Amino acid sequence: MTSDTKKRILWWGRHGNYGPNYPRNRTIIKCLKNLGHEIIEYQPRLSKLAALEASLHAFGNIDLIWVPCFRQRDLSAASRWGKKRNIPVVFDPLISAYDKRVHEKKKYSTDSSRAKRLLRWEQRLFAKADRVIADTSSHKQYFIDQLNCAENKVTVIPVSAEEELFYPKDMPKNKRPEVLFFGTFIGLQGPTYIAESIKYYNGPPITLTFLGDGPERKQCEAICQNVDNLSVNVRFEEWIPFHDLPNRIRQSDICLGVFGTGDKSFRVIPNKVYQALACGKPVVTMQGGAYPIALTTNSGIAFVPPGSPSKIAEEIGNLLKRDVSSLSDKAAKMYSQYFSNQSISLTLIDIIEGLKKS
Repeated sequence: MTSDTKKRILWWGRHGNYGPNYPRNRTIIKCLKNLGHEIIEYQPRLSKLAALEASLHAFGNIDLIWVPCFRQRDLSAASRWGKKRNIPVVFDPLISAYDKRVHEKKKYSTDSSRAKRLLRWEQRLFAKADRVIADTSSHKQYFIDQLNCAENKVTVIPVSAEEELFYPKDMPKNKRPEVLFFGTFIGLQGPTYIAESIKYYNGPPITLTFLGDGPERKQCEAICQNVDNLSVNVRFEEWIPFHDLPNRIRQSDICLGVFGTGDKSFRVIPNKVYQALACGKPVVTMQGGAYPIALTTNSGIAFVPPGSPSKIAEEIGNLLKRDVSSLSDKAAKMYSQYFSNQSISLTLIDIIEGLKKS
């Protein structure tokens, strides 16, 4: 798949904790290149002086500026530089700084002066972009309602997965079905609810594996040690290199998503869900507004209420009573239909064509 006209896209964002090697950025860059566009990476030394520094570079003709994930601090300079040259700016924030600090990390209360200043700052910031990317329909609505984005300026592009790594592949069958949670053990993911689900589980014997680390891991270990259920064999494993993760997912039978009770949990589809579905693994995760309405358990994904250990246990048992291999095929097909790199590419074509006409 290629687009009709090759564009030169200036990828405007400094390296930080997340840079061009962040999976979301890698996927977007790959899709843009596959469409035939040229990516020119620009990582300014100082965000505030980035427009001045950019003026000293011989970039040549630039058709579009793309400000990637988490780079709110780079958007003002990119917009300023672009407007002087009549170059449109696309911003793919992935998260709202206000949402993260106020609602997720609870650094400020919503009625505090700091929170209000942060909200006004981010509202003004988002207004500078010609197009804003949201990873889910729920985040799109949040950007519209909280950050005052015009609806026609916000486009949904799912995070998707790196399909050269995450794809279905036959693996040796487990004698005892394995249910796999992999993640960072933070509240948004709700790992303690998974640990507590052991006491409610009454389905076929399983191995429940926790892979990863984070602030709630010790709490999960303590919960599991205090629950005696002969049908559940619990294992904790350390993080593995990213390139080993696809095969680890494929070795499992069912993967677990997120189960947190916060508003942000409701709005996100985490990387792990995309990666598991891309590998053809059925997933149990919390019901949220981020998922397409058409998705049902018959699609290879089972939804449970947030923060509900008993429902997690129930749905794992329900899936194991069915033909898991058939569910695996449906999971892979569902991923292909709704979340694939191909669907991203089609949306990117629409965005670039739309900006060209505006």
